[in-house]
Amino acid sequence: MSGVAEFVAELFRAANELEKLTEFEKRRLLERAVTIIRDMRDETGIAGRSLYADPIDQRSDETVKAALLDAAGIIRTLKIILDD
Repeated sequence: MSGVAEFVAELFRAANELEKLTEFEKRRLLERAVTIIRDMRDETGIAGRSLYADPIDQRSDETVKAALLDAAGIIRTLKIILDD
């Protein structure tokens, strides 16, 4: 499995087991996701917007879960684009 696919799987697992994560782990996953998304968008030439700019500790668990799942979907889509 590629590194991108492994990370997407990690995001899905984290979203489904959010209660097991510390605030630091949640923040770190989102930061990694944002970095990967920015890099992949730069590579594809797809313009993006600033994602998840507000502090993680001000987000509810449902918002964090949604952000992790959104990031996984975006990364998966960008991977498909880059592989074509």
